Amino acid sequence: MATLPETLPSFTKLLIRDQRRAAALYTALGFETLFRDEVFLHLRFAPGAELYLVTAPPNAPLPEPRGAGVLVCFAVGAGVSLDALAEQAREVGAPVQGPSDQPWNTRELIVTDPEGYRINFVQPLGAGPG
Repeated sequence: MATLPETLPSFTKLLIRDQRRAAALYTALGFETLFRDEVFLHLRFAPGAELYLVTAPPNAPLPEPRGAGVLVCFAVGAGVSLDALAEQAREVGAPVQGPSDQPWNTRELIVTDPEGYRINFVQPLGAGPG
């Protein structure tokens, strides 16, 4: 019997329409593709920080706006430039907010993916490249 991969204690699954466009953005932002077929895309930002993109059937209704009121957050470690991530997102045409310092001692960048989901990269103040 095949060994199943370890189950993550928590993960995010997003319903999408266009896997190709979504994959282009997430790859530009440094996500690694762990698995991909015509319906399912498993991405990893860092060990344990994973995202599942599931392509909805062509005629299936999806809620609009997608992700309203939700930020999908990823912690960014020392040595990572939020400014560089913002530029990479802009290069593939993604809307960007920030990066900006927050009163709760983080620097944050929000990138809106092609499906309308908002991805929030969060870094402790003072942890970025210097």
